[in-house]
This record gives sequence, C-alpha cells and structure tokens, in this order.
Amino acid sequence: MRAAVVRSFGGPESVEVVESELPEPAARQVRIKVAAAAVNPVDAGVRAGAFGGAGKQIGLGWDVAGTVDATGVATAWSPGDRVVALDHGMVKAVGTHAEYVVVDADAVATAPTTVDAVHAATLPLNALTAAQALDLLELEEGRSLLVTGAAGAVGGFAVQLAARRGVAVTGLARAADEDLVRSLGATPAAGEPSGGDFDAVLDAAVLGERALRWVRDGGAYVGVIPQAQPAPARGVRTSAVEVAADGARLAELVRLVDEGALTLRVAGTYALDDAAEAHARLAGGGVRGRIVLVP
Repeated sequence: MRAAVVRSFGGPESVEVVESELPEPAARQVRIKVAAAAVNPVDAGVRAGAFGGAGKQIGLGWDVAGTVDATGVATAWSPGDRVVALDHGMVKAVGTHAEYVVVDADAVATAPTTVDAVHAATLPLNALTAAQALDLLELEEGRSLLVTGAAGAVGGFAVQLAARRGVAVTGLARAADEDLVRSLGATPAAGEPSGGDFDAVLDAAVLGERALRWVRDGGAYVGVIPQAQPAPARGVRTSAVEVAADGARLAELVRLVDEGALTLRVAGTYALDDAAEAHARLAGGGVRGRIVLVP
C-alpha cells in the first residue's frame, strides 16, 4: 500500500509517498480502508522533527474516515462499517495518510451520516482536542470564556461546544473572520482584550503569556500544546490538553454533527500522491478549515 511518510526532517518537500507493508490488526484492533484523512499542524511538527524520531520512517496523519476492512479478535466492529477514528501517536511507521491504517477498536466511532468522508475526516483530532480542553476548564453555565484562534479548527469546535454548555463565549480572531466567529456562537472580540476580563481562556492560537493576562484572578487557562502552558499566576490555574483517543466521546461528537450542532469545514482536498503539495499549502498559512488527503 502507499503511505505518506518522512525519512528526513524538513519542509513540505521532505514528505514522500512510499510503498509500505499492509498492516494487520491485532486483538482489539481494526484495519480501516482510508477514504479521507485530514492534514493538521501536528503533522507539520512531526515532519519538521519537533517530536523526535530521527533516522526512522515516520508516518503522518492522525484523523481518518473510511471503512472497516479487517478486524482482530474481541472487537465490536465488522468489515464494511463506515467509521471515523483518531490514530494517536507522534512517531509511528505509518499514520492515516495512507491507503490503510490499523487503530485500536476503542478509538473508533460510527461515521456521521449527514456528511461525506472528506468532511468527516476533519472531526476526530480537532473536535476531541476542543472537547477535552473544555473539560479541563470545568466551566459552569453562565461563566465567561475567551477562545483565541476562534476561526481555526480547534477554536471553532471549542466555540460551538462551549456555547452548547451555556458558557458566554467571546472569540478572538482576525477582523475578516468576525462573521464566521459569530455564526459559530461567539461574540467577536472588539480588538485585543485589555485585562483580566474572562473566567477562562482556551488558547487555541497558542498566545501563551499574552493570553494568560486576559484571565481574571483565580480563573483558568488551557493551552493546546502539551506541557507548554505558561506558569500559574494570580491564582490562575494553567494546564494544556493532551488529546487522547476516545471512541465513545468521538461518537458523541458525531451525533452533534448529525444534529447540525457542529460545523465541519474543508479548505481543500489533495490526492495522497500530492501530500507534499498539501503540506506546502498548510505551511502557507491562512487556511480556514482542514486540508484533506484522499487516497
């Protein structure tokens, strides 16, 4: 089978599409025939060597939408099931940017019925990150939340999920994205906040110390890069989400997609053989929604 990998770290040109051995599912695993797989900033980090693995073949891709092709023993899935899943892991020989991928059965959920595979592939990593980040904030109904990067993939899901919980959400984004932020359920920030006006900040734009200043004394801050949150200050509790595969939680998010409560955004599609071009577009910035590879 074909798979997009890196064998030496670098820019988009370091992404290669190679022939790789077809993976076999072990007990409590499934093999998915990939229909679509999103390209995320974490893939750019892996490609550039931010997570190690020098000298190895490293597969790219965390999100997948497709069809169960084979199963190991002790799984509830069957060949032909349409699914989505998160294939968690920084350094792995093959990721979801491939024709087939093996994942743990408990990382899998039935695919949305209201969208195609290309859109479904934008859900797992970013929506799970947003949901698990909100869990860390422990915000009650009526509390105030600032989401930085509110027009981005994680930020957009965070806005919609927080608004559903009755949280008063303000979204920080570019002026050109104000209508989008408003449509997702947030009040666009009127310029950069001036002080500690919010009970919590979900820092999807990775602003760090700058965003911490916008949390009231005794509030909460959560970042999206593991172990890279700013130090606590003024009684503000700081943490960072480290996304975990969770098929049951992913199934809840799928339900919200099918109810029309979560918006899936695709910035463009590329063939798997053009994975390097997809990485170049991501590196160019200004992408709204996710770029998706189609084998």
